[in-house]
Amino acid sequence: MKKIYATLFALALTTTMMAQGWPANYQGVMLQGFYWDSFNDSQWTNLESQADELAQYFTLVWIPQSGKCNDNGWQSMGYDDYYWFDQNSTFGTESQLRSLITTFKAKGIGTIADVVVNHRNTDGWVTFPKETYNGVTYQMLPTDICANDDGGKTKTWAEANGYSLSTNNDSGEGWDGMRDLDHQSENVQTCVKAYLGFLLGDLGYTGFRYDMVKGFSGSYVGLYNHDAAPQFSVGEYWDGNKNNVENWINATKVNGTIQSAAFDFPFRYTVRDAVNAGSSQPNWAKLDNTSVMADAAYRRYAVTFVENHDTEKRANADQDPIKRDTLAANAYLLAMPGTPCVFFKHWKDCKKDIAQMIAVRQFAGIHNQSEYSKFSGDATHYAVRTKGANSDLLCVVGNVTKYTPTARWIKVAEGYHYRYYLPTDAQTAWIDLASGEYNGEQKATLTAVSNESAQIVYTTDGSDPTASSTKVASGSTVTIPIGTTTLKAGLLIGGAVTGIVSRTYTIIDFQPTDITIYVNTDQVGWTSVNFWSWGGDSNHSPKNNNWPGDKVSTTVEKNGKQWYTKTFTMNTATDFVNLVFSTGKGSPQTVDINNISADTFFEISSETEGGKNKVNVVTTGIEEVMAAEGQRMTDDDAIYDLQGRRVAHPTRGIYIRGGKKFVVR
Repeated sequence: MKKIYATLFALALTTTMMAQGWPANYQGVMLQGFYWDSFNDSQWTNLESQADELAQYFTLVWIPQSGKCNDNGWQSMGYDDYYWFDQNSTFGTESQLRSLITTFKAKGIGTIADVVVNHRNTDGWVTFPKETYNGVTYQMLPTDICANDDGGKTKTWAEANGYSLSTNNDSGEGWDGMRDLDHQSENVQTCVKAYLGFLLGDLGYTGFRYDMVKGFSGSYVGLYNHDAAPQFSVGEYWDGNKNNVENWINATKVNGTIQSAAFDFPFRYTVRDAVNAGSSQPNWAKLDNTSVMADAAYRRYAVTFVENHDTEKRANADQDPIKRDTLAANAYLLAMPGTPCVFFKHWKDCKKDIAQMIAVRQFAGIHNQSEYSKFSGDATHYAVRTKGANSDLLCVVGNVTKYTPTARWIKVAEGYHYRYYLPTDAQTAWIDLASGEYNGEQKATLTAVSNESAQIVYTTDGSDPTASSTKVASGSTVTIPIGTTTLKAGLLIGGAVTGIVSRTYTIIDFQPTDITIYVNTDQVGWTSVNFWSWGGDSNHSPKNNNWPGDKVSTTVEKNGKQWYTKTFTMNTATDFVNLVFSTGKGSPQTVDINNISADTFFEISSETEGGKNKVNVVTTGIEEVMAAEGQRMTDDDAIYDLQGRRVAHPTRGIYIRGGKKFVVR
């Protein structure tokens, strides 16, 4: 199935290579490869390590703004952009970024750049950096700042200090956070065009996600895209009114041709309103509400989503999250036309279900202009049929027992408050466990999706099943053991095998493990340590979720030293915890400590960096030492680096095996 899908995708791209805006009949799914403060999960190296798995389900990955920010040592999500041609960010170096983009491209994934050109950070009030790229120097000037920036405060300051701003007011909504750029300025246009050309032609990005496009006229997105010619462009026009979003899409036209898609915020609010409708129960009838996706004239340009980094629930802010039924929300998203954008946290937390949803979508060939029709719906449930290029898909969300489809439909996937069906004329075998990596022995159900009397034949050695392969009835399960297994299943009808599907699994055996963090303060003389913790599977927040977190006043003795300790549970093979240590009311404090997944001993140093104490890792507690660099492990224990990534042949460094840390020298 993946091979067929990849071929169709390649053909679609061949016919749209020169297209701007968004391709017609596009069958891909996008992943938002970050969330707010995802400084570890979205490191370029971490994302690159997942390329093989992501490529099975996503054709586009949108990553954070990758330029260097003037953040004075603080981690930045990139929305306070300062440098455009210096691509060393809190997510990694430029070389790591280039490696990520190259790897993604080789796997069939296009990388979407987060383009922040509505505003720009400055040094002081009005001073922009000078940058030279390919022998040309680019610098924005105070006269490139909108005349009414910051409600007139910038102009007042500029005049008092001998500077002049642009004579043009902002062409969109103002924002006081940073300097609003005057896109009528020829210099601004020159700098932006050079920057976008650098992103596409040099770094190798596939397309753009324009941030905060309400802040400037959509005509400038059209101007920039007409010059850069990206394959994909989507604007963040944050508005729940369908007409307003469509008007912005139209505003990007050049010579009558739309130049950009838009995030379908009306779709997002439709799903949110349905899920969050009542204090105890959703109201699925609200899925009837309008959206760009629902408008056949514009759904090609609808990038649909149900959550993003701005709407998600954060540690100390409610934001505007969907409050329940994450699986049902994603099931509806992935069954409908438009181009779905899956939120990274949802993918991490619900990978098994979302991967299966995408697999069904891929099989059916649902695309961004597919037609759909509602079959049934009220406050308790919603059933909708979408016509794909290859087959139909029937999705039911809510109380799925409220709607029973006709015998034409065969259930192929289900979970909490959702079911997916394919029609019997699809004539295929189906495996309800999507390809991927799982923890612990798994069960896969084999289903015959056929209008004829059919048995299932299957193999687990990667070979195509034949009439002499193992035979089972539809609905039978196969156990997937620890290790790597390729399961193939097909329909056996009249002695011939058809409708073969294939899945490849890597099954690991990981048991939740407690790790202990030890902290010694001899160099700084602290008499207690506060642990501020976050990251990983999101279950590592301190019990006191107000800064500076949990206070530890007692110590244990090891190797003649006193250590403040706190224990965390690693719940998955890729789990980790991030830490900041402090004392008193949170000051002084240490630098951030990232990606810890095993017992670790830290000494807080009297040396500082950016006003924060450095931290040294000591080797106390490392129980096993390998002698040779690059030595291969011969036992069956899985090996992980300190970021929780599985490693086949470790080189020099510290690793985890069997819950213990060891060193390869």
